[in-house]
Amino acid sequence: MLPDKQKIKIAETDEEIRQCFPVMAELRPHISFDEFLPRIKRQMKQSNFKLVYLDDEGIKAVGGIRIAEWLSGGKYLEIEDLAAKDGERSKGYGGALFDWIVDYAKRENCDQIKLVSHVKRYGAHRFYLTKKMIIEAHYFSLALK
Repeated sequence: MLPDKQKIKIAETDEEIRQCFPVMAELRPHISFDEFLPRIKRQMKQSNFKLVYLDDEGIKAVGGIRIAEWLSGGKYLEIEDLAAKDGERSKGYGGALFDWIVDYAKRENCDQIKLVSHVKRYGAHRFYLTKKMIIEAHYFSLALK
């Protein structure tokens, strides 16, 4: 049985944000519990970041999203983080959260969805290609610290 999209919410309270930490930490292990809440709240304030989660008798999947606009492609929703809980992968939770994010982007009149995935995250690439995403660019970075 597929997860119920009704169980997907945008984290608004400190407690909801904190509850998302264990799943997000699987994807972003460099962020400690103590810095997670202030970091999320700072991103929410500075750049309209939203933390979304699927709660099905516990947090099963989380995503970090924001809406922005580029001259080249118009208004877009960027998926910055998307993770299903270890032991709960391949059960439809990540797919349900992704589909909810797509619906949210449509409601917000976005022209497209973008995301960056590390070059070696092959399982994630398969997932995104299955979801009809295309590889359309190379993303470059320059470490400053």
